[in-house]
Amino acid sequence: MDRKTATIQDVARVAGVSTATVSRTLSKPSVVAKSTREAVLDAVAETGYRVNATASNLRRQRTGTVIVLLPNLANPFFSQILAGLASVLTPAQFGMLIADTQSGPDPEERLRHYLTSGQADGLILLDGTLSPEALAIPGRPPVVLACEWLGQDLPSVRVENEKGAALAVGHLARLGHRRIGHVTGPRGNVLTETRLEGFRSALGNLGLPLREDWVVEGDFSMDSGAAAGRAWLTMQDRPTALFLSSDEMAVGFLGEVQRAGVLVPEDVSIVGFDNIEIAQHLSPGLTTIRQPRTQIGVRAAELLLAMIETGSLTGPSELIEVEFIRRGSAARPPHEV
Repeated sequence: MDRKTATIQDVARVAGVSTATVSRTLSKPSVVAKSTREAVLDAVAETGYRVNATASNLRRQRTGTVIVLLPNLANPFFSQILAGLASVLTPAQFGMLIADTQSGPDPEERLRHYLTSGQADGLILLDGTLSPEALAIPGRPPVVLACEWLGQDLPSVRVENEKGAALAVGHLARLGHRRIGHVTGPRGNVLTETRLEGFRSALGNLGLPLREDWVVEGDFSMDSGAAAGRAWLTMQDRPTALFLSSDEMAVGFLGEVQRAGVLVPEDVSIVGFDNIEIAQHLSPGLTTIRQPRTQIGVRAAELLLAMIETGSLTGPSELIEVEFIRRGSAARPPHEV
């Protein structure tokens, strides 16, 4: 084509579809067939068409922005979720602003600011430590919770946390472990409590002892995992295996006990939760519970876009299956070797 400014009619002609289909593909790509979406996007690339997002947003009285609120920007767990969000929001012509709920003294005040500032058409919240009352603001934009949740009435996308804990305990039990401990996240956190309940229920169902002195509190971080490792080293009566409520804590625990000369899994077995990127590169590789983090991001973005389109503050919640990943950090207990 010549170098005149491409129009939506040019894209429609090259793709062999109507201008309405082009518009729908660019604004809501999830609602059109894959073949149509690919044809339109190829035509956009061929013609050099550029959407005037500002004009489009003005017509629709939108900002064209979604705010994503995380509890810790440095946590590598969120990387794939953000990639999943971007894979849906970017083709739909939405920008993504990312902020840390814990960067100031009052996380709930920061949330209220974002809900009332008019900066975004919707929010995706990945911090379940905030109270539902912080969302009770008239005229606020739609909010979707991902991974963590606030009560049962707000739309959310999360995984089967209790089942994940049960898979971890069940694997250790099948290896022959009867002395199984747990490193939790911060108490009061919904993920912590749900995984702890799954751990306790699994032990009960298997007829295994629950020892409260083998339940060590952490905060999902590597440092707290290392602290749990030091606590385990000082125990006179140790569990032979531990389920840790995050891979980061498992990494910290592994490093701490290995520096003390303890062999994993020969002396102690560990299972994490999340399947972050580093898990497969450890020595030994970390046995863990995989959260499909990209899928969480994709589904959270699709749900939010649907709510924005309909002007709704309510929507369905979705529970995504977890997957057990077996690597080398868990084996039969020492007395069974």
